Amino acid sequence: MEILIFYALLASLSTWAINTLGAGTVLFFKSLGEKLLNLMLGFASGVMIAASFWSLLEPSIELAEKDASLPPYFVATAGFLFGAVFMWLSDKAVTLSRRKLYISDGDRNERLNRVIMIVLSITLHNIPEGLAVGVAFGALQGGNFSPENLMGAITIALGIGIQNFPEGAAISLPLRREGFSRVKSFLIGSASGFVEPIAGIIGAAAVVCAKSILPYALAFAAGSMILVAVHELIPECQQNKDAHPYFATMGIVSGFAVMMLFDVMLG
Repeated sequence: MEILIFYALLASLSTWAINTLGAGTVLFFKSLGEKLLNLMLGFASGVMIAASFWSLLEPSIELAEKDASLPPYFVATAGFLFGAVFMWLSDKAVTLSRRKLYISDGDRNERLNRVIMIVLSITLHNIPEGLAVGVAFGALQGGNFSPENLMGAITIALGIGIQNFPEGAAISLPLRREGFSRVKSFLIGSASGFVEPIAGIIGAAAVVCAKSILPYALAFAAGSMILVAVHELIPECQQNKDAHPYFATMGIVSGFAVMMLFDVMLG
């Protein structure tokens, strides 16, 4: 089973690498086009919503049906809500930390507060994404390993990687505007994604070592991803919808359709 943890590590390292590519835009550009950024965020949110059902919740229900100890609807619902609550509590913890670190005197401290807010918020979002990748690959243990299921896990990693690109840029480019050097902005943007490989290993190891928690873990990852997509990504990509009606919305629809196509066609 160690090979599955290794696969999860490779996949989550790949998502981190795409995050680093996004952060690397600061080395060449002052900003990304707003329309392009909104399209990418919308596409990523659509991918994450579709993956939450076809690659996480649906397998969670199927695995729970094989175990008659608890009704499948209870397992999927409990895991999903726990994942969403976990992300909500994590977001509250970050907000509290920002308030404690807030320094109100001077422009330089105001800049520091903005930097802390950006880095902590996006780093937090990377945790459930890494867990989702790890759980998806850890779920391939035993009789669950097949080319179709492997492609499903790879597709989750691909979808998360796509949305990591604008997230990396969303850290490094504002840091550059706040007066940080290009190199320092890039390094901080890249470092924000380092939690994904760590979370990926934890997620894969947890389901490999304790197979009974796999249905809960899959639903947990789905709940976390849905909360991030609905609470953060979709509102962010819709900020300029008055200027470009339906532009980001079509990104959401396209991302959902592409992920659905892969899952249904390969599953």
